[in-house]
Amino acid sequence: MKIALGCDHGGLNLKNAIIKHLESKGIEVKDFGTYTSDSCDYPEYALRVAEEVAAKNFDFGILVCGTGIGISISANKVPGVRAALCSDTFSAHATREHNNANILALGERVVGQGLAIDIVDTFLSAEFEGGRHENRVNKISEIEKKYSK
Repeated sequence: MKIALGCDHGGLNLKNAIIKHLESKGIEVKDFGTYTSDSCDYPEYALRVAEEVAAKNFDFGILVCGTGIGISISANKVPGVRAALCSDTFSAHATREHNNANILALGERVVGQGLAIDIVDTFLSAEFEGGRHENRVNKISEIEKKYSK
């Protein structure tokens, strides 16, 4: 499994903790920045990760900012991306199982590090159920195609 990660200054500490956790499990990761606590703009890092995930260069992406909101909105502008902001494990497995989300967004100022690690593990271990959910995900893709012209 290959994971692309990115954050702004508000998500730096949590991103670094997630990288350490994933590497300890033998999961391949690539950090697309930011690398310092200097103020920066989350759309830049969302775009870097989202483009890589959409191109299927990575299995999943993980994005972190202060709330997770702005970075997830930005990532979802890239065709082929289904970024989900999760603050609990139920949402993390449900978004994989039902929405086939390919990017997890987290808010460092919202979720503690221990819970965030549990959310990451839950997200990465869940699998898309297909079936009735496949039709719904296809409808999301149709909306995306309609407005991506």
